Amino acid sequence: MKVLLSHGYFLSEDPKEKIIMRPYPPLGILCLSAYLKQMGVDTSVYDTTFSTLDHFKSYLRQHRPRFLALYVNLMTKRNILAMMKFVREDADLNRTFIVLGGPEVRHHDEEFLRFGADVIVFGEGESTLHDVVTMLDGGLNPFWDTIEGIAYLNMAGGVVRTPEREKIKDLDRLPLPDRLAIDHQLYFDAWKQKHGKSAISINTMRGCPYTCKWCSRAVYGLSYRRRSPEKVVQEIQWIQKHYQVDTIWFVDDVFTVSHKWLKAFVDALQEAGTSISYECITRADRMNEEVVDLLAQSGCFRVWIGAESGSQQVLDAMDRRVEARQVRDMIRLSQAKGIQAGTFIMLGYPGETEADIVETARHLFESAPDLFTITVAYPIKGTDLYESVEKELITDKNWEERSDRDLDFPRTYPRRYYDHAVRWVTNWVHASLAWRKKQYVKSIKFRSKAAVAWAGMLRNRS
Repeated sequence: MKVLLSHGYFLSEDPKEKIIMRPYPPLGILCLSAYLKQMGVDTSVYDTTFSTLDHFKSYLRQHRPRFLALYVNLMTKRNILAMMKFVREDADLNRTFIVLGGPEVRHHDEEFLRFGADVIVFGEGESTLHDVVTMLDGGLNPFWDTIEGIAYLNMAGGVVRTPEREKIKDLDRLPLPDRLAIDHQLYFDAWKQKHGKSAISINTMRGCPYTCKWCSRAVYGLSYRRRSPEKVVQEIQWIQKHYQVDTIWFVDDVFTVSHKWLKAFVDALQEAGTSISYECITRADRMNEEVVDLLAQSGCFRVWIGAESGSQQVLDAMDRRVEARQVRDMIRLSQAKGIQAGTFIMLGYPGETEADIVETARHLFESAPDLFTITVAYPIKGTDLYESVEKELITDKNWEERSDRDLDFPRTYPRRYYDHAVRWVTNWVHASLAWRKKQYVKSIKFRSKAAVAWAGMLRNRS
């Protein structure tokens, strides 16, 4: 085996996801696998999701890959470090060359290199990883600086970062993800057991043209490139031919960003005689009645509409470029057209006040989404939010032990306040919606929980 691709996410270590149980295959490394195989590189994928770190170590000892290419995000960082440490300390793996990519590496490249990585790949990995594999295989180690989009340590121990590689303009020339490289049935079974329906993920675009201050653009940058609707439909047809799967999750940041593309996608589905059931994410300002009709026509059963806050003051501070009123309108319109609507909320953004939190709760009550999630804002390195609070960051862990989620910064109220605020918003909204539906017993139960959470907010205001 020349190249082994893996990602370091273990479902057994994620108590929250074991309750939610919505796992998806590692689509990014399946794209890398397809590209490398197309280029004639002996490539395998080790999917860690349903495995264990010990089994992964045994697999490495057994197969001794020449290259170990690992995808790293903030959730998997500590496992990736454990994998690297094992490789560096095992005598049987002393020839294994470690390559890292993914959103976590761009702004922590020196730390990863000094921990034991040989090369860091920035941005899109297909061509860059192939160049790395080809060059080392040809014994041309002195010429790393000719490869665009990487970082490495030179002979003097200094970090060298080569120029950025040009982004792939025509995504249609890339092969379909190498889905046969892993066992998708494990994912389908997990979904079926928990939700009664199975799901699979598809990516139609790379990049995002928006500039939300808390959002990372470490891989694809501030860009928008998309596969043709016909190519996406071809992938859907391939999936339906090889698997019995019920729903599709389009992982794109803004699925309806191009109304022209969406219309062409609907036409391509109809021309191919292909029907699907799917959910996606988008923005309220890229929706209108025609767009919602197209979503419904193409099989969308749920649309997630980014909100983050019900306070316009906070939305403007985030540079969301959307109005809270628009979000409420599009949630209601989607529901009127028979599409479930979900939304995302973020509390604890710099400058947010208790009045803003109350406004967010009212926003959720007025719009009444079918689903909503709430998180507490955290600074991801490389984002505008991180830069704005970098000098005031609070952490009690060293780099190896923490992720960006472990970082805090001075907020309007102490950090503990927001844990109670999340519970208050959640329970107050559920209580108010239940009362509206005349579910009085249910409403009283939620109101009791909301009262406890509000008391916690009062205790932790200062």
